[in-house]
Amino acid sequence: MPYIPFTEEQKITANSVELADFLRMRGEKLERAGREYKLIYSDGSGRHDSITMSGSTWFDHKNQVGGGAIKFMQYYYNMDFPTAVQELLGQRVTPLSHTPPKEKMQPEKSKKFILPEANENMHRVFAYLIKQRFIAPDIISFFAKNHTLYEDKEHHNAVFVGVDENGVPRQAHKRSTSTFGKSFRQTIEGSDTKYSFAHFGESKKLFVFEAPIDMLSYLTLNPESWQKNSYIAMNGVYENAVLTALKGHSNLSEIIICTDKDVGGIDAADRLKDILYENNYKNILRIFPQNKDFNEDLKQLNGVEFLPAVPHKIKEEYHRQAENLQYLKCRPDKLASQIYAAFKNNQYGYLAEYALAGSAFFLPKTQRISDENRAFLRLQSKLRDDYRTYADKGKTAQKQRNLSDSVQAVMRDLKQTARTREQSVNTAKLLFQLADNAVRMSVEEAVNIPVREQHRDVEFVREPEPCMEFG
Repeated sequence: MPYIPFTEEQKITANSVELADFLRMRGEKLERAGREYKLIYSDGSGRHDSITMSGSTWFDHKNQVGGGAIKFMQYYYNMDFPTAVQELLGQRVTPLSHTPPKEKMQPEKSKKFILPEANENMHRVFAYLIKQRFIAPDIISFFAKNHTLYEDKEHHNAVFVGVDENGVPRQAHKRSTSTFGKSFRQTIEGSDTKYSFAHFGESKKLFVFEAPIDMLSYLTLNPESWQKNSYIAMNGVYENAVLTALKGHSNLSEIIICTDKDVGGIDAADRLKDILYENNYKNILRIFPQNKDFNEDLKQLNGVEFLPAVPHKIKEEYHRQAENLQYLKCRPDKLASQIYAAFKNNQYGYLAEYALAGSAFFLPKTQRISDENRAFLRLQSKLRDDYRTYADKGKTAQKQRNLSDSVQAVMRDLKQTARTREQSVNTAKLLFQLADNAVRMSVEEAVNIPVREQHRDVEFVREPEPCMEFG
């Protein structure tokens, strides 16, 4: 394709396209997942749902890659840059395959799920899990006797098996037992992601982990009567197996999320909580390890080198700034000029305070509690509790554009001279969204600092209920 001199504005516009709407219009299948959408597609290896998207950003959880709308077109449809930009700008419409044209495409034939052949013994798996991972031998033996953990014959990997309601293997995950080089992990082709390595007991509790070794580590650390509870490993951040387990076991009503204490684990916990809420599971707890994960806690207890917890600097900074917002009594006749001046001068903190105070002012009296100041505090809590970094992956330019659009929407709305109750609620919503976008821009300026390692004690935290709703 010949060189096309796109302007910076055109590139930003193309990269800011709402991917879910764009793909839906082109016939792609999408499913709601909390505050995101999952792209559902099939190739030769089966059905996939690892790509999630929010706004113009996306992330492939299986391959750990993501970005903006342009990169998605290049990644998923194998387009070159000019074609991707033109497609997103609506300057051309090419036939888009429902299956990504990857070089490693398999023939259109579903892979049959076949478990790797088992070794005659589990010597290497036992040695690896006990000596390198410090898992209790009786915990390993329990799953080995239930045939959900074994050693494969060819490479002596540890194989963790997920079975269906009838005990039939439907999914398996391999992990190398080698102590040299980069560790090998792989989900067996043809695996059904609705199932995963798990144990189901009779109590109401379901503990959810990122990986099998995290799960075995937690059981080693908390061995007392562990079999009465239920446990499941997601093999990453897939929620399908969790939802299948909950629907298939009516006794389960309390979900304890045990993902890692790092950026990925914290985002995964937020995302899973939103998906669970959407599926009417509200009794959710969160357990944090002391270090990065529960196996690192085991390593520390055994006196070997371990990985500490990694703070989520973006989420923590957003929470800090939201909590530091000060109430400024709203003056409705001055609100538009105050918002415009703060926006023009990049005073994001003041902008957020004006917008949040305005949101409290326009809430109907039945939702203001007793006064605007108290309503401001409730909205401030909502701002903090509603924020999700997993849905906030846009670059600075996109966040600036979102803020600008939000300011324009508020300015148009504030021109109304009279409002019905519904219009007042809408004004409050727009101002709340403006406050959120202003804090996000303020955080964007503040987070350009090195990530600092820190240690924290194990915490057992009940996830808060939504603190305020509009409408």
